[in-house]
Amino acid sequence: MQVLVRDNNVDQALRVLKKKMQREGVFREMKARRSYEKPSERRNREAAEAVRRARKAARKQAIREGLVAAPKKKPMPGRGRPDASAGAVQADVAK
Repeated sequence: MQVLVRDNNVDQALRVLKKKMQREGVFREMKARRSYEKPSERRNREAAEAVRRARKAARKQAIREGLVAAPKKKPMPGRGRPDASAGAVQADVAK
């Protein structure tokens, strides 16, 4: 894995590296290897993960086909202008 350091900005390079490692599942694997896992426990865990993945895929497919309503998104605090609604932003742009 390789990360380029630009303008001697090591903090940003570390953030990028951590994000890449998270995406690749390195942290999850390190945590799993801390202690021995019996083969039977491993089979059970992998089967449970497969069931979770299958349920998630089925849920997403049902949402795409319109059989199930999509979950409502929670508004994220600190995003956008807190004093203006979306309609007011459009009105400002129209002027």
